[in-house]
Amino acid sequence: MSERKVLTKYYPPDFDPSQIKRVKGPKNAGPKVQTVRLAAPFSMKCTTCGEYIYKGRKFNARKETPLDEKYLGIQIFRFYIRCTRCSGQITFKTDPKNQDYACESGAKRSTEPWRVGRDETDEERLDRLEREEEERNAMVELEAKTVDAKREMAVADALDEIRTRNARLERANQEGVEVGVALPVDDEAERQEREDAEAARRAFEFARQVDNMTEEVPDDVFDGPAASASSSTSALTPEPNGGATSKPEPATTVAATSASSKDMPPPSFKRVVKKKKDHSAALGIKKKPSLV
Repeated sequence: MSERKVLTKYYPPDFDPSQIKRVKGPKNAGPKVQTVRLAAPFSMKCTTCGEYIYKGRKFNARKETPLDEKYLGIQIFRFYIRCTRCSGQITFKTDPKNQDYACESGAKRSTEPWRVGRDETDEERLDRLEREEEERNAMVELEAKTVDAKREMAVADALDEIRTRNARLERANQEGVEVGVALPVDDEAERQEREDAEAARRAFEFARQVDNMTEEVPDDVFDGPAASASSSTSALTPEPNGGATSKPEPATTVAATSASSKDMPPPSFKRVVKKKKDHSAALGIKKKPSLV
């Protein structure tokens, strides 16, 4: 193996290159043969020794290109391999018609469930396609008939209901009694509407109560407790002669109190800065006056 990578080769001393003659023989007129490396395209059994050769087993095969074998212009290739046990020759070729390989000699292809059965001719294939089309049309017709039957049943039910209603109305007219036709009522929808109406009524009632609670109260309502309190205080105040009187104060006092409460300025939320206390005098520290 080391000689094939060297740049120069050894030539013996008695080597005479003139003795080597170039011979031009005739070209091979037969099919082109080429050595290739391939894997078994299908599982097979050797007919000579019974050895099983599974799909994917690799072989050094001879590839032959027959010039007279073509299918719709597609070249067909033939391959020759040897059995791994008895070295018997096995031949198979490509099959463009069925997009597969066909075993020719030396081995038998293993049985495959989807290939069981004889090959059908073009006429048989056409007949099979026609039968499938007819079956498909029959199924469509059956579905259409089923739909028509359902529609007819619905129409018949509606007609029976109309006849029954007309008969009831005619009997009521003959007897002189007015009979109303009860229309179908959806109980679930009616119950849902009642629940929605009750929820809306509760929401409006709650909003009305909130509005009543947030109404402005007159000033005399706030002044009433204060006036009553002052009157009660004055009633319990002792007189100079040592007795207590239960007479209330005049109305002018209540009016003056309410006026003074109205004259009071509104509360202010402005920030007030408090002056810091000077604790240095308490500690005996004298501060020098600032020069600035």
